[in-house]
Amino acid sequence: MSGGTLVDSNVLLDILTSDPAWVEWSIAALADAAERGPLVINPMIYAEVSIRFTRIEDLDDALPPRDFLRIPLPWEAAFLAGKAFKTYRRQGGIRTSPLPDFFIGAHAAVEGLALLTRDVGRYASYFPSVEFVTPGD
Repeated sequence: MSGGTLVDSNVLLDILTSDPAWVEWSIAALADAAERGPLVINPMIYAEVSIRFTRIEDLDDALPPRDFLRIPLPWEAAFLAGKAFKTYRRQGGIRTSPLPDFFIGAHAAVEGLALLTRDVGRYASYFPSVEFVTPGD
């Protein structure tokens, strides 16, 4: 897949929780991304957002498939996430298993997707080829 925007869970949670600091930016950024092409989520993003819900039906209502294209993580992205994690560990990272951010960033890189997030730090360090949509853009 090429084109579209992978929407990070922090943006979705800003909107779903009406985060007072970020909800306005996240709504506007999501609307802008939707104007440019499909909005995409993957299983890691779905899992991170699911924590706020008790029923899968409620989560599916909040992230309807007609609005959010659901695509699986490609094998190539899993490989790239592992390589990014290896670099992270070599640089002194303390986590013992890859964080969801590694899979999300690798997915955007492999699929040629922009990444809508407010937490660009780790992503940009390990996935410099990704186009980021962040506060301040």
